[in-house]
Amino acid sequence: MRILLTVTSVKPDYGGPAVSVPSLARALVALGEDVGVWAPDGSAAAEAAVRDGVIGLAGSLKEATARFGRADIIHDNGVWLAHNHALAQAADRQGVPRVVTPRGMLEPWAFSYKPLKKRIAFTLYQRRDLERAAVLHATAESEAAALGRFGLGVPVRVVPNGMELPPRSKRMPASPDGRRTALFLSRVHPKKGLPMLVDAWATVRPRGWRLVIAGPEELGHAAELEALIAKAGLSEDIALVGPQYGADKERLFAQADVFVLPTYSENFGMAVAEALAHEVPVLTTTGAPWEDLLTHRCGWWVAPTLEGVCEGLRLALASSETERRAMGERGRALIADAYGWEGIARRMVAMYREAAAGRAGAPLPVEEAAT
Repeated sequence: MRILLTVTSVKPDYGGPAVSVPSLARALVALGEDVGVWAPDGSAAAEAAVRDGVIGLAGSLKEATARFGRADIIHDNGVWLAHNHALAQAADRQGVPRVVTPRGMLEPWAFSYKPLKKRIAFTLYQRRDLERAAVLHATAESEAAALGRFGLGVPVRVVPNGMELPPRSKRMPASPDGRRTALFLSRVHPKKGLPMLVDAWATVRPRGWRLVIAGPEELGHAAELEALIAKAGLSEDIALVGPQYGADKERLFAQADVFVLPTYSENFGMAVAEALAHEVPVLTTTGAPWEDLLTHRCGWWVAPTLEGVCEGLRLALASSETERRAMGERGRALIADAYGWEGIARRMVAMYREAAAGRAGAPLPVEEAAT
């Protein structure tokens, strides 16, 4: 098949889709598919993330599609933006089946963020664009259920993101002052619940621990957090270190004893999968679809409330080094068994073939989660 993947950006600062979409593209190529990736900011042709036989496309949508040629499937990642609407129109004109992965942008929390603007856009064009999709792709059952509530009449399929296992790294000792490290490494965005984490840290005030907050900031959120940290008297205990990539990022995972993601909403949570792949046990909330943390005994899954995060911190930070190491090993095994890219890519190809058949007139059953 000739598959055109589209995403807002593959620059590292963009977040989870900047990792998962190029990784999916490479896994599809490894299965023998012809794959192009286009991003409106030109990053798909410039970033090293797109490689290994993947065609990185630059220029306008018209230029990119002309270069790639007629696709069998257009798979768009994201909603709301002008290029998403343009892709919907182009797919309709060309008669090409379109798969849409909302990437959490239609989750209840996301929909309620700047709601007036989104309600207007949903009425004017977004609902119609979604109704014309061949398939809606969710990365978790919870997201599929949320999509089903819109009543779009479009099949919903659930295929999680994959995760590449990094080489095993030697665990680094505690920080120079002897404290253990709790790590947050994701976008510094209001959705991630970081003010709640600062409040929880101030409540619990764990002795012998520090909190490192890493990641690119959005909406001036880092300044807000700095003010909260200073007000709570935690400037010596919580550090904001900005974006971390490459060897610096690997060093943070090697130093981390616990990974913390106090999020309000995630469609998948690539940060959770990445931490588990690095053998770091994870504390996250039920805003992320990671009940696997409990069933596979590799972390803590708590309510996205101050009380929930406080309780999670008490449990996680009271665990022994032996317990955390065993949890980390189970977490890496979970990623290897359930989230390897080859298996995920095969499931995506099956979904693409279903989408193409549905466009041609064959019926597509709607999954329970979408009803």
